[in-house]
Amino acid sequence: MSDDKAHSQAPPGPVNHARNWLQISVAAVIAAPGPVLRLLDITGIADVHIDPTIEALIFGISIMAAATLLVWASEVAEQLVSATLALAVLAIIAVLPEYAVDIYFAWTAGQELLDPSLLQVGETPAVELALANMTGANRLLIGLAWPLVFFLFWFKTRKNELSVGKSNSVGLIFLGVATLYSFSIPLKESLSLIDSAVLISLFGLYLIMSSRTPPSEHELMGPALTIAALTPKRKWAAVIGIFIFAAGVVFAAAEPFANGLVETGESLGIDEFLLVQWLAPLASESPEFILAGLLALRGRAGAAMTLLISSKVNQWTLLVGSLPIAYSISGGTLDALPVDGRQAHEVFLTAAQSLFAVAVLLNLRFGIREASLIFVLFSIQLAIPVDEVRVGFGFMYILLALGWLFWERREVPQLFRHARAAVSGTEVDAVSGGDRGEH
Repeated sequence: MSDDKAHSQAPPGPVNHARNWLQISVAAVIAAPGPVLRLLDITGIADVHIDPTIEALIFGISIMAAATLLVWASEVAEQLVSATLALAVLAIIAVLPEYAVDIYFAWTAGQELLDPSLLQVGETPAVELALANMTGANRLLIGLAWPLVFFLFWFKTRKNELSVGKSNSVGLIFLGVATLYSFSIPLKESLSLIDSAVLISLFGLYLIMSSRTPPSEHELMGPALTIAALTPKRKWAAVIGIFIFAAGVVFAAAEPFANGLVETGESLGIDEFLLVQWLAPLASESPEFILAGLLALRGRAGAAMTLLISSKVNQWTLLVGSLPIAYSISGGTLDALPVDGRQAHEVFLTAAQSLFAVAVLLNLRFGIREASLIFVLFSIQLAIPVDEVRVGFGFMYILLALGWLFWERREVPQLFRHARAAVSGTEVDAVSGGDRGEH
């Protein structure tokens, strides 16, 4: 898209660039305490000891401010490159906290393999926690974030059906393939370097295909409009600079934010596995929740769904594929990361929920029925933390997915046709066109 076209989309009336730059500056100042405190603590310049609840609050606010900056920069980036690719990169930044937590556990599991004395008596082995955070985060992403976007969309428009955008057909196809492959993990009860090669290659192919979709044509407003008004070189510099700064904030604030919440939970006597699986993921997924919510409130619910689908693809491929690598390097072994017992059940349930989610979006529409069903099923299985119940829910998700797939079987060829058109750049849809296709 040319700069002239971007400028032509400015809303009528004068634009207060000074006020917009002030908003950008204030957001950056609010985000700064998180990485500054983290840097002081790591370097030993200052011994920072904060109450866990206050720590969670400070770093949580930093993440929220960084997410706001990311929304503004990503809206401009969508007009400079492929809209789907811009949102996929945004998803990578948003999921950085998840990488920090999961790779930490996989790395620690490798160290415990080398030196079992590192594991304290009564402490849960890191190998049993390596996938706990990932499975919890994945199920939160679909069970909570997807319905959240729909209900924010409904609140804003009072419409009962959201078009998720034809360009999302690419992400849904890759999510479907990654989901089907993920069922092999609990079956063989391991995650190997071969799995890493397959999953990371799948993510690379997803990025390549996403880069071929067209740029966005949605109308810019506020700080995003001010950034877009810059000269091309300064515009690129501003977008890249904000992305780097916000990524640094998110990465630096994620661990202390999660730790603050977990320590608060531990003081209340909550089980460590449940803390790692639910409370820590809720913290580490907060950038995605905030970004998706902000996009939906700005009238871009289709773009919010693109972000969440990209995050899901990211976590099922690149993130999961990174864990055996961290485990192997840390433990000095080529052996696979064990995935058995409770972890195997959790991965199975997560894969089953993901399969159902893909089936629900086959027609590229997300309605009040689908959003409510996803949220209710997630809430019920969350409230019953029993292995047998989780496995039962997994099979129920699979049966629902197969039934939905049969009912919507005519949409499958159409989904692939939309993907082909999106990749060839011949189709501009609701996501790249500012959610015009909502019903």
